[in-house]
Amino acid sequence: MARDEKAKAKKEQMKGKAKETVGRTLGNESMTAEGQAEKAKGDARQAKEKTKDTFKD
Repeated sequence: MARDEKAKAKKEQMKGKAKETVGRTLGNESMTAEGQAEKAKGDARQAKEKTKDTFKD
């Protein structure tokens, strides 16, 4: 289960970064903001999983 969540976090981070980059390239502020939000969501999910791993051991 934890691997699924970690993979999901990484996927969100990569997707968000890509969307942010495309948005900046095209000058689309809305897409840039969406990308930043997705990346932040992935960052938060990854931090949560790392915290769970720390307390698991």
